[in-house]
Amino acid sequence: MSWRSSFRCSKFRHVFGKPATRERSYDGLPITRSVHDNHFCSANPCFIAVVTECNGGGSFLVLPIHQTGRVDPQQPRVCGHRGRVLDVKWNPFDDHCVASCSEDCTVKIWDIPLCGVQQNLTRARKTLTGHTRRVGLIEWHPTAENLLLSSAYDYKVRYYFLAFKSVVLMPIYHRYPSEALLLSVSFNSDGSRLAVTSKDRRVRVLDPRTGTILQVSSSKSHRANKVLYIGGLKMLLSTGSSMWNHRQIVLWDPDDLSEPLYEEDLDGAAGVLFPFYDPDTHMLYLAGKGDGNIRFYELSNEKPYINFLTEYRSLLPQKGLGEIQKCSYTSKPPLLTDKNTLTIGSCTLSD
Repeated sequence: MSWRSSFRCSKFRHVFGKPATRERSYDGLPITRSVHDNHFCSANPCFIAVVTECNGGGSFLVLPIHQTGRVDPQQPRVCGHRGRVLDVKWNPFDDHCVASCSEDCTVKIWDIPLCGVQQNLTRARKTLTGHTRRVGLIEWHPTAENLLLSSAYDYKVRYYFLAFKSVVLMPIYHRYPSEALLLSVSFNSDGSRLAVTSKDRRVRVLDPRTGTILQVSSSKSHRANKVLYIGGLKMLLSTGSSMWNHRQIVLWDPDDLSEPLYEEDLDGAAGVLFPFYDPDTHMLYLAGKGDGNIRFYELSNEKPYINFLTEYRSLLPQKGLGEIQKCSYTSKPPLLTDKNTLTIGSCTLSD
């Protein structure tokens, strides 16, 4: 009879989160009070974009990442939308290009000057139309430059090819409206597959070139809300709730969504859980709006696939979340810790 240790060898001895000091935080931000289930915060190595509250339209702030401290109440904004801004995403190929979508049924592409926004920016480089109801979700393609996906409450999903002078639209139609109202999207590492969660709370894998549905989850015990491709491990992760309204995390094989690989109940809170994944360390970060904690996990190809490490705790609830890629920074992810302060949190790893 062979002996096998019940202890698991982890590559991490200590993992802990450390909030930035007040001098390295952004203080005095009028963060939006919208209840839409989006991040409301997007970051790249140069700027941080934060959706703000305003009257008579929609706007967001673009702040240089190094210019921290107290934010001027009259700080210039990007304010060309006529309705509330619901999502902002930085172009992965251009650190000075950001996309935004709004309740005014449009998607806008903005060029941010090298020195930042010095005066109110009202004229977008492109205004993308075609949706007839509010646009709630946008996502850049990870490998194809100038390719943007949008999803709206008119039950249509569209691709915008920004390189053409006239915008080319490629709608992805579904059979039922509940399948087409997307709650979350995630491309795989090469952009050949698209995972989505819809209003019917199922996980689907699509071919983004044709819109063909390749896989549909059939689990009745999990109602998915957010989905994320786990790069390098050939897995999908979804967060949602169980039949008893407990928050869950579920791992899937993207080639077979008939049964989950792993399923775990977390707690009975009501906030939506947002997953962030670091493919270099195989670490998963789970955080939710209204929560004061961030959970750290380590993922692997061996059962049980996911292992809890520790969690960061704060007395302040998060209003929104984003991440900065590790090209020149170690901060991941930034946290909106309360309604007026944006704190960049750092995670320290020790072998």
